[in-house]
Amino acid sequence: MTKILRIDSSIKGGASVTRKLTDGLVAKLGGDVAERNAQGIALIDGAWVGAAYTPADARSAEQKAALALSDELIAELKAADAIVIGAPVYNFGVTGPLKAWIDQICRVGETFAYTETGPKGLLSDKPVYVAYASGGVPMGSAYDFSSAYLRQVLGFIGLTNVQFVAAEGVAANEAAAIARAEGQIEALAA
Repeated sequence: MTKILRIDSSIKGGASVTRKLTDGLVAKLGGDVAERNAQGIALIDGAWVGAAYTPADARSAEQKAALALSDELIAELKAADAIVIGAPVYNFGVTGPLKAWIDQICRVGETFAYTETGPKGLLSDKPVYVAYASGGVPMGSAYDFSSAYLRQVLGFIGLTNVQFVAAEGVAANEAAAIARAEGQIEALAA
């Protein structure tokens, strides 16, 4: 059975367009779903960075505690066969909760490494489906700082098989934007 990791990052709860789309993506893919709401994920800080760059066998109890959530989030990623991410666009970029999740999973020696030829992603590639929703920011436009960032940061850790479904123009006509995105979901090969 397929193991799906679902990441939700909207602050709108049940009124979230991306939650409706991630519901549709998960239903289309089928399988066992692990859910992670990115709200409440701690921001990284100097202590976190210091712990991440300390060799595992030399970490203090405090450093291990600082990385405990990161370890848990990375384990969820590694265990998944597919990842579904709800990514609403707030002020042209990703949400604060989604950025906090990304910062926790981008960890040297765990999900990426620096090499002589540059950074190398350490995760095994697997499909990632991103539910993109915006009030008025067309995906791929000059002022969309979300989709290119997500593609870049996911590729940085080794996840290059990224597909987007987009509900664009939600502020102008939410029903039509959702219907277009649902059509994209139906067209996906599961």
